Amino acid sequence: MAGVLDSVNQRTQLVGENRLELLLFRLQGRQLYGINVFKVKEVLQCPRLTSIPNSRSMVRGVAHIRGETIPIIDLSMAIRGPALPADQIATSFVIITEYNRRTQGFLVSGVDRIVNMNWEDILPPPKGAGREVYLTAVTRMDDALVEVIDVEKILSEVSPLKEDVAEDILSKNTRDRSASRPVLVVDDSSVARRQMIRCLTAIGLEVESRNDGKQALDYLQGLVADGSKVTDHVSMVISDVEMPEMDGYTLVARCKNDPALRDLYIMLHTSLSGIFNRAMVQKVGADDFMAKFSPDELAERVMEILDRE
Repeated sequence: MAGVLDSVNQRTQLVGENRLELLLFRLQGRQLYGINVFKVKEVLQCPRLTSIPNSRSMVRGVAHIRGETIPIIDLSMAIRGPALPADQIATSFVIITEYNRRTQGFLVSGVDRIVNMNWEDILPPPKGAGREVYLTAVTRMDDALVEVIDVEKILSEVSPLKEDVAEDILSKNTRDRSASRPVLVVDDSSVARRQMIRCLTAIGLEVESRNDGKQALDYLQGLVADGSKVTDHVSMVISDVEMPEMDGYTLVARCKNDPALRDLYIMLHTSLSGIFNRAMVQKVGADDFMAKFSPDELAERVMEILDRE
């Protein structure tokens, strides 16, 4: 897989264009899955794995890669599928990713190719698919269905993040925020939305949430349709970057180019931590960004922003 990934600098050209590049791969069988290339650090033949006592069964071991000890998660098992047979591991691949300030590898049976797509062609999972479905989106490629996996949901089960705001942070929240205008949270992952809502309500804020940039933009435009100021309705927006139909970069660009919405404070809240580039935020005009997910940092940052008013 040498050369499968180009430089991140080339991919910044997609920012604000509502486009993405997906790395397509297979688990077991013919079904294609996808992951945003921005999340991928490296793709390699599965290295030698060392087992970890008392770890979850889906963690097939750890690998020592470029000075790091990285857990290797059987992605098929993580989405409640069959385990990759032990005799196939050596000929399988590992996709090294960075999510939420952590590095992990996903064991897959095969890697297909990278495709450049428009977020408008990436659709939410079918309604009625159920809460246990590990998908954030679906699309079609060469008449085949491609499923985009909700990695944040998987990681919340494999290695749960701390979700509660620390007491010493809460003690700093001396203002009565019950009359504050709502914060709009935009994220396609139900796990991420739940985490942020829990964090923000802990500091006394009301929260509105939407699943993608298009829903959020429609909501905001509806608020100001009567000629009122958007800041009379919403105190700030906290948006994910990767979302079906309209990504966070495009949401920011559309808001900042709309005279009725441009005064809205927008923070991009993304799991693109190590690879994430401040230049991307500046290009679309976001007011701030933060890597997911630290409830203490998020609570402190939001309180600081709102207290400037």
